[in-house]
Amino acid sequence: MSVRVSVQRACREPAPLRAQLSRWVRSALAGHRRDAVLMLRLVDDAESAELNSRWRQRNGPTNVLSFPAGEMPEPLQHFLGDIVICSPLVAREAAAQGKLPEAHWAHLVIHGTLHLLGFDHVKPREAGIMEETERRILSSLGYPDPYQEA
Repeated sequence: MSVRVSVQRACREPAPLRAQLSRWVRSALAGHRRDAVLMLRLVDDAESAELNSRWRQRNGPTNVLSFPAGEMPEPLQHFLGDIVICSPLVAREAAAQGKLPEAHWAHLVIHGTLHLLGFDHVKPREAGIMEETERRILSSLGYPDPYQEA
């Protein structure tokens, strides 16, 4: 499987290493895509809030945003899109929810990658499928169910 994950670190907040981020992306792609290229951008609260406002018309930062590439011409057909993760918000959420930061990061990277593959959680049936897929992938990596109360 040829998966390339580019990582842009646009904030100073601690975040997992590129190898770990890539491992989580590969886990989410397994069984769906053999070849893929995507960008993972780690941002601060201000950049996340600006993107959230521009693309979702919502105020404030959000933990993860996914921007699927859609159909691409032959030379770029493996490009899936971009995932933006707000590093300081991930740290705050993990602490507030009593989760290990690594487990929360894994969940959000996998969640964002599944969005690039076309998964969604707007409708209850779609949400159930996406959440079960996340649980299965995270369990295979040794992480707990992210939807279970801590």
